[in-house]
Amino acid sequence: MYAVIKTGGKQYRVQPGDTIVVEKLDGDAGAELKLDSVLMLGGDKGVTLGAPLISGAFVGATLIETRKGEKVKIFKKTRRQGYRRTNGHRQMESVLRITGIDGAGEKAKWDGKVDLMTKAEINLRARGLAPRGQEGRDATSDLGSTETVVAKGSKSSAKVEAGVVEASAPAKKAPAKKAAKPAATDEA
Repeated sequence: MYAVIKTGGKQYRVQPGDTIVVEKLDGDAGAELKLDSVLMLGGDKGVTLGAPLISGAFVGATLIETRKGEKVKIFKKTRRQGYRRTNGHRQMESVLRITGIDGAGEKAKWDGKVDLMTKAEINLRARGLAPRGQEGRDATSDLGSTETVVAKGSKSSAKVEAGVVEASAPAKKAPAKKAAKPAATDEA
């Protein structure tokens, strides 16, 4: 089942389990939202269109985080006048996880678990800099274990112990010995 919803002046096609980024909505991380601006529903019974909205239909969502979006550059220039102005802006946005759709006699729920991991935390984990405490074990269980990590194509290694990274310098190679050239013989 899917729905087309309207929020922040834009329309989004969503299904249960989808993660979408919309204009900023009020609420804290983990808050349950009820989006009732449903324009269209599609499912086993066919497509239901609203005129303009479907009454009684709603989409349930969980607010994962509110963050600043990507930077937008504003550049103004007047030719041959020496006038140039550069400005920038980062719009506030909310990340939502769609948990259910209800309307037109049908219901669809998402059975997964909503993870409130922020984009910054995801980026840190991808680089190996954040503690791994969210995957069913807490951060204290990693204390006391020691791992040696060698990056692919790298000669350096890092020793991870109790959340502290100790990097060792790349191993230096001994200079290669040059093979002695045979002496040229004059047999003429």
